[in-house]
Amino acid sequence: MEYYNWILAFHVMSFISWMAMLFYQPRLYVYHQEHADNEGFIEVVKIQENKLYNFIGVPAMWATIISGTAMLMINPALFKSGMWLHIKLTAAILLVLYHFSLGWFKARLHAGKCTKSGKFFRAYNEVPTILMIVIVVMVVVKPI
Repeated sequence: MEYYNWILAFHVMSFISWMAMLFYQPRLYVYHQEHADNEGFIEVVKIQENKLYNFIGVPAMWATIISGTAMLMINPALFKSGMWLHIKLTAAILLVLYHFSLGWFKARLHAGKCTKSGKFFRAYNEVPTILMIVIVVMVVVKPI
């Protein structure tokens, strides 16, 4: 338990970094789709999509998962502290799935095979917000 708070601090910082990517990546997809006729712009957006996903999103996701797992290993009693943790973990798993869906959409966009509109990505961009709200409420309020 000696290092628990340090791991928790790292976990929160990793989560914030990961959420930044999850919030912004779909916005880049909106730009990508809505400016598909501007080839020079699309090339710049592709670079941004790759860098954000690969160099910020992927490391931040793994740092969040690894630090969260470490906290659970150090303090397994958390599993008996209420349903809040199970709800939080479910939301976290959904965030991981969302993360990988962004990678799938990125590949489709880069191959010119994505049929989703900018409007779709505007709506899809709300998914991480909802999951983040669930996670924060479960951790801070622990209502269940």
